[in-house]
Amino acid sequence: MSEEQTQQEQQPEPAEQPEQAEQPEPAEQQPEPAEDDRLLRLAADFENYKKRAARERQEYVALANERLIAELLPILDDLERALAAAEQHEEAQLEDGVRLVHRSLASLLERHGVTAIEADGKFDPHVHEALLSQPSEAEEGSVLDVVQKGYKLGDRVVRPARVIVAAPPAQESDG
Repeated sequence: MSEEQTQQEQQPEPAEQPEQAEQPEPAEQQPEPAEDDRLLRLAADFENYKKRAARERQEYVALANERLIAELLPILDDLERALAAAEQHEEAQLEDGVRLVHRSLASLLERHGVTAIEADGKFDPHVHEALLSQPSEAEEGSVLDVVQKGYKLGDRVVRPARVIVAAPPAQESDG
């Protein structure tokens, strides 16, 4: 019973209880919503971090693929030149072998999402690189010739198409 007596002695008188009870209650209620808000923010920040990390991983993979493909493209160009030279000399076996390698490499690149950039029509600075402009009867700004094919990996340009662009026809001056 001594414990009960000490507890009763520690309890304040009834007149004092309402004053003391009013002050701690608002203080106890405020930390709970703030704590909940803090935890919700922390959970949202973690979800954003996970999404950002996944997006960065995908970008790293795309960059690695882009570098590899950029290194393979000159090989494809060389094979195309060899095919053109072999056709002129009528060396059928050489041509068939080079054609086979070209087809294999082109299909490999295609399986990995590489597509050739179309160079017909109007010059587009986002996918074409103008090497020079030539006076022509064609519409100004149209692509006249493709010097080197361009390629895309998905929506990204790995290498722009190098083209010759039509300029307005040259006007002769009387002198």
